[in-house]
Amino acid sequence: MTQGGMPEGPSVRKFHRLVTPFVGQQVAKTGGSSRKLCPADLQALWLRDVQVHGKKLFLRFDTGDETGRPGNSPLPEPLQKEEAGTWELGGQEIPVLPPGAAARVAAGSEGEGADASAGHAERWLQVGFGLFGSVWVNEFSRAKKANKRGDWRDPVPRLVLYFGDGGFLAFYNCQMSWRPHPVVRPACDILSEKFHRGQALQALGQAQPVCYTLLDQRYFSGLGNIIKNEALYRAGIHPLSLGSLLSPARLESLVDQVVEFSAGWLQGKFRGQRQHPQIYQKERCPAGHQAVRAALGPPGGFQRLTWWCPQCQPRLPPEEPGSLLPPGPGAPPGIVASGELDA
Repeated sequence: MTQGGMPEGPSVRKFHRLVTPFVGQQVAKTGGSSRKLCPADLQALWLRDVQVHGKKLFLRFDTGDETGRPGNSPLPEPLQKEEAGTWELGGQEIPVLPPGAAARVAAGSEGEGADASAGHAERWLQVGFGLFGSVWVNEFSRAKKANKRGDWRDPVPRLVLYFGDGGFLAFYNCQMSWRPHPVVRPACDILSEKFHRGQALQALGQAQPVCYTLLDQRYFSGLGNIIKNEALYRAGIHPLSLGSLLSPARLESLVDQVVEFSAGWLQGKFRGQRQHPQIYQKERCPAGHQAVRAALGPPGGFQRLTWWCPQCQPRLPPEEPGSLLPPGPGAPPGIVASGELDA
């Protein structure tokens, strides 16, 4: 069972569902290539809870000293006696750390170990998925194509958690750090029942392009590039329209589309249905008009590829803000040749 792609709120909610069945189990052994997080810290710990917020998961572990679910017994004898070694994945050896390995907290750029030490009975592991993070359950990701050198080398997980019942979780391309508690703000989570529409509308009303505001996780946690593109198209709003020039009704419509598209995408994931965007990565909109593609983002900030229909999404104001630069030499029509691009 797997999940991959460029995770947005609905994908991370699906990750949450995949990880939840492991709650109440003890970590038997660990592996992975992470250097910022010491996998040995998780050995023999019990997974007690999993929470989700926006694009992040929070996993609560403890030592098992607290009263927990029935069956909180020591690890099976074979696992207690297992020694450290390696397992081979795609021709690469990845360390496997057995129970009893020395636990330490590695300091990292996101503050690993600063907020929770190895001596604490309870701690939360924050997992951020970035653009390409994923969780695989009871199987490993395999190479889908050869790399630039022609090698068919399988991706290497950052962290692998093996549990006493034989199941395991493999985390790929994730940013992980220890926290004393989960950072959960339901008011800004687009998939939360407590999502604060008023706060979102106030943020959208700023005198800046709405496509910038939509990706601001302070107000729209879990909203990513796909949701941004689809919500703007369905609301009929040009991505570079200044929020301060849009009517309250237009802004209300945009928030409606964000919530409805996100919820529909999530339900589709739970049913195993593929998502079918109307404008994202499309050459034409559903009405048959030619779509435009450009990298848009705050000046000096992160640029995200954006698709829109000039006819279905008329521009407000008529003049585009200066952040949309003309294509550079050799750039395809409609593509901004500056900034870092991604889909």
